[in-house]
Amino acid sequence: MSDLRKGYLLALATFTLWGLFPFYFRTLESFSALEIIAQRAIWSALFGALVLLFWRHPGWWRELAAHPRRFAVLVISGLLVAGNWLIYVWAVNNGHIIEISLGYYINPLVNVLLGMLVLRERLRPLQWAAVLLAAAGVGLQLLMLGQLPWIALLLAFSFSLYGLLRKMAPVAALPGLVVETWLLLPVALGWLLLFGSGPSTEAVFWHGPQALWLIAAGPVTIIPLLCFNSAARYLPYSTLGFMQYIAPTLLLVFAVWVFDEAFPADRQLAFFFIWSGLAIYSYDIWRWLRRGSDKALR
Repeated sequence: MSDLRKGYLLALATFTLWGLFPFYFRTLESFSALEIIAQRAIWSALFGALVLLFWRHPGWWRELAAHPRRFAVLVISGLLVAGNWLIYVWAVNNGHIIEISLGYYINPLVNVLLGMLVLRERLRPLQWAAVLLAAAGVGLQLLMLGQLPWIALLLAFSFSLYGLLRKMAPVAALPGLVVETWLLLPVALGWLLLFGSGPSTEAVFWHGPQALWLIAAGPVTIIPLLCFNSAARYLPYSTLGFMQYIAPTLLLVFAVWVFDEAFPADRQLAFFFIWSGLAIYSYDIWRWLRRGSDKALR
């Protein structure tokens, strides 16, 4: 099998698994969102550490230890990713999967906006058009539904800020996530011991079959990231960028056709504006990359 085909298959696996997340978290709807996130942090830390034992890139720990400031950044990014997980799980188990989909559709455009506001990047005209169309879609939802899509906005901005912070602490994705979960471990264990009152705080729970669903939070978190890391080695990053829309599209399809969430005409119109912005954004990236490759050939 060619490297390119491997890359496409791994990327497809990554975004399909992320699109299937609601089915997994629905099996845990008897638990509170905080309990799920605490357990997710614990089992992700343990499973991630196990994976790192067999990881092919030694030396990441020494590099991290040589730059202590990166630990401080990873503490903040860990809190951001935990907040993102918490909003996601709560939204799935309270019937807001369409809004999750919206959040991950607008995430690339929020990245562009933060690049302008924080990194002082200059936007190209088509990027401006894409961001304004997305803003119009969000504004339309406010006008027609009487409220902002808070879940979508919180998911998009928390994930974009997370990406921005990780740019400030350049650590490979997998070890970075494992360090974040280990830094979250005292918080997760402390919350479960001091405030936890759910089923997983009882010893008898861990003798039952449902305990396996909570333990699975580790592999469920880490395996898609492993696939993504591998896909990134074989595919151009721009291709991965286009393929990322598989996950929110699956979320939208499952929300409407499997979980019976309402998708009225006013919400469809808001999505249309955002999809239009994404189409312009994607075209602008394609044109920019093509122009760069043409220059390289001259």
